[in-house]
Amino acid sequence: MTDPALDTEPVVDEALDAEALRDRALTTLTTARDRTTLLTSCVEDPDLTAQHSPLMSPLVWDLAHIGNQEEQWLLRAVAGQEAIRPEIDSLYDAFEHPRSQRPSLPLLAPAEARSYAADVRGRVMDVLERAAFHGTRLTEAGFAFGMVAQHEQQHDETMLITHQLRTGPQALTAPAPDPVPLFTGPAEVLVPGGPFTMGTSTEPWALDNERPAHRREVASFSIDTTPVTNGAYQAFIEDGGYDDERWWTAAGWAHIRRNSIHAPLYWSRDGRQWLRRRFGVTEVVPPQEPVLHVCWYEADAYARWAGRRLPTEAEWEKAARHDPAGDRSTRYPWGDADPAPEHANLGQRHLRPAPAGSYPQGESPLGVRQLIGDVWEWTASDFLPYPGFEAFPYKEYSEVFFGPDHKVLRGGSFAVDAVACRGTFRNWDYPIRRQIFSGFRTARSEAV
Repeated sequence: MTDPALDTEPVVDEALDAEALRDRALTTLTTARDRTTLLTSCVEDPDLTAQHSPLMSPLVWDLAHIGNQEEQWLLRAVAGQEAIRPEIDSLYDAFEHPRSQRPSLPLLAPAEARSYAADVRGRVMDVLERAAFHGTRLTEAGFAFGMVAQHEQQHDETMLITHQLRTGPQALTAPAPDPVPLFTGPAEVLVPGGPFTMGTSTEPWALDNERPAHRREVASFSIDTTPVTNGAYQAFIEDGGYDDERWWTAAGWAHIRRNSIHAPLYWSRDGRQWLRRRFGVTEVVPPQEPVLHVCWYEADAYARWAGRRLPTEAEWEKAARHDPAGDRSTRYPWGDADPAPEHANLGQRHLRPAPAGSYPQGESPLGVRQLIGDVWEWTASDFLPYPGFEAFPYKEYSEVFFGPDHKVLRGGSFAVDAVACRGTFRNWDYPIRRQIFSGFRTARSEAV
């Protein structure tokens, strides 16, 4: 029997007709491949085969891995076809070879990787034309197609991170977000205490760690209206935040001392001003943009310095999804409609966060802004399963990462596509990671 308390979660129509599902799958797969093509065609082959950081794979590995995963799930698992190139499966198994070792593997050359990915995609289009979208959990509502599209977009974000890490001339361009007036709204928003529905059991393309929907009790708290900005973070730096052990966890203090960290990644000081390197261009750090490329330890230290703390994952999701007017959880802060350009900065439309206070049409019912897009937001929480979690379709997507080693990030960044970003979507990483497009906002508990 369904818990009536969970009826507050939006029900996504799973009775969509086959043509609508086919169109959605086609659109998301095409959007992902167009982006993959952009990210792998804007540089010459030596840049594709080089490893720009031991933290990242060569771009050509990501390209063939995308094709290999698509073949395994859509051609083999869904369509029951014979493997095209079974001998390369182990080369592109992310768990078999650490990123630092992948350049030494006999990887497909760029032209061969492109040809392989295109061959797979051509066959997938044939499968999609006759897909039934029912019969098994993998095919229901086109889940496998959605999973593959999300996987490709996640690797597109990874490749964009690699582009940021690479040295040399600018290879990618995009218009800046529209300028907005200086945000003068309230610095924080009160989120009333009480239960809400966290996670989902009805979103057809939600991944296993987002499931199942469950009621969660959250005490009253206040949360920043916008992510912490570069200007605010500079005040932390100028106040000696990186040199004051009071603000850091023991592990965080040891990490920044050991690695001589004194500012966000890619920042450098030029006299009295801070500069940053962004996709091959050096520019003055814009004070109104959300701070970017900080690790969990830095975010936590700033929050302590400010007399605040990082929000828990449950607090973040309640701020992003809870609509007190109907005591319901929406798909996104602005409601149940899919993201549009006026709602959030997503999809590599811009190669930077938008200024704090942007996208008023994307704010939550309580008035919290930019919860989706711009920067991934660190939370205080470890990455753990929800009650009733079930690994699907493979445990290596989420289950093997559960535990205290990984911290949860929420909300997506400018580098995330809408198909891989929603109010329930969960990301995770080690607390030392800074190359990712990560920022944060702070919270504080309300006195009882």
